[in-house]
Amino acid sequence: MFNKFIAGKISLNEYVHRIKNNGATFYVNYWGAILKHYDNLPHKHSFFEICYVLDGHGIYMEGDCAYPIQKNTMFFSRPDVTHQIQSENGLSLVYVGFDLIESESSKEWIHKIKEAKQCSEFIIDIDKDEALPMIWKSLLLQAAKAEHTFFKEILENLASSLILLIVETFVPRIEYHNDKSIHKKSCIILNQAKLLIKDNLASSLKLTELAAHLHISSRHLSRLFASELGVSYTEYIQNERIQKAAMLLKTTDLSIKDIAEETGFSNIHYFTRVFHSAMDCSPGRFRTLYTKLKTITYKD
Repeated sequence: MFNKFIAGKISLNEYVHRIKNNGATFYVNYWGAILKHYDNLPHKHSFFEICYVLDGHGIYMEGDCAYPIQKNTMFFSRPDVTHQIQSENGLSLVYVGFDLIESESSKEWIHKIKEAKQCSEFIIDIDKDEALPMIWKSLLLQAAKAEHTFFKEILENLASSLILLIVETFVPRIEYHNDKSIHKKSCIILNQAKLLIKDNLASSLKLTELAAHLHISSRHLSRLFASELGVSYTEYIQNERIQKAAMLLKTTDLSIKDIAEETGFSNIHYFTRVFHSAMDCSPGRFRTLYTKLKTITYKD
């Protein structure tokens, strides 16, 4: 199989140099595959180089620090960082050198790559059955095939997936807890809360009970309503109850007492008072006005 990897890297170096995807444009300086890599001199690059060990044992040096590397180790050499690979018996490696073209990439990607240059975890052991090594091998095997109608397009798409996975593998430890991901998680929780409220208006809907159902604190849930919707938890529920009551008054023949129960009001008198305050008329008058409005006919 390794002979195919060698053939594949030759095709990749011929066909795949620019990768554009998801707001980023990368330039690939080289694709590599070597059956026996022994010692090399301490050196550095102006771009990223990522190596994946297919077989063998060795040492990866960064400055005065030595890190053991072996089969299924992936290591990430950052720009302008002096490094060296040492191995007595030789390492089977695949590798790629690339960098971001900032003038053709979004600010988000420029920031992400700056974070990648500062990452502290640059050597990881990765299972051979995970997506990244499988895509890398698939890319090399595909590149080793004879050219066909969609040969270049398939290589470009596989290469794009590989580069994105490489960045995601080494950067997410910094990115997972950024403001965007926290906001996204908060939106999901808030939407779940709103759905539960909408579908259970006849229940008491106590803040503590709903928060416990969502596995968050009452304070957190209350804060979400205030910060995202601009109303308190109690105000939101009361508004939802009034809106549903108005809909039931318009579209059903349910008694006002039944509507009060259906929308979670403790008694008809409390319902009437709250409804009047919100709609500026009693439930009975609201229904009458709406019914009359529907029956009005206009003549020329």
